[in-house]
Amino acid sequence: MNLLKHEAKLLGINITDEKLNKFKVYMDYLKEYNAHTNLTSITDTEDIVIKHFFDSILIQRFMDIKIGVKIIDVGTGAGFPGVPLKICNPSIHLTLLDGLNKRITFLKSLLTKIDLNADVIHCRAEELSLDLKFRESFDFAVSRAVAPLNILSEYCIPYLKKGGCFVALKGPDVNKELENASKGIKLLGGELINCFSIDLPLKKGKRSILVVKKIFSTPKGYPRKNSKITSLPL
Repeated sequence: MNLLKHEAKLLGINITDEKLNKFKVYMDYLKEYNAHTNLTSITDTEDIVIKHFFDSILIQRFMDIKIGVKIIDVGTGAGFPGVPLKICNPSIHLTLLDGLNKRITFLKSLLTKIDLNADVIHCRAEELSLDLKFRESFDFAVSRAVAPLNILSEYCIPYLKKGGCFVALKGPDVNKELENASKGIKLLGGELINCFSIDLPLKKGKRSILVVKKIFSTPKGYPRKNSKITSLPL
């Protein structure tokens, strides 16, 4: 865990001992749970620290996380990047969304273990954003390694209020994805405002971070049904 604290400090992120302990409990429980229920292929301690924890918290460098902001983590999986963001910023209102119940069960148990509150919802991304309680109600939508950007944008942008931001964590080669997604992002009400490239510590790879700002309301009719989103991306 000292590795996480050291690397975070280089980013200007201070992780207190209390928060560091939550990360330690998180890692231990993830390993324990993953032994019988497949949640992640990353199981080495160093890789979990860098590729899951550090990778998740580095995006806050590109987010204006004020007290009480509402963040939805779309396709959160084992809680990335949402739970690490919540550990570092306890005041945020976090919603963790995933379509697989085994992940939801893990997340509810995890949050109890690390004493954090978040809304954990079992639903498909394109269905929940049709609910007016959730549609265009979030300051940030974050997502990591869920789908190509032209598909992911239709899952995420409808959740944002005007002025909010969709922050996507992608691999190193995003130019083609950006090209394919540019038309859809505009149609859904978004505008790409930043694209950053980051080297992960210890030569663990590269990460691209894309920031899309919500300029106008997502038109009625979007998102479409999942079969249309995946077979005919915008």
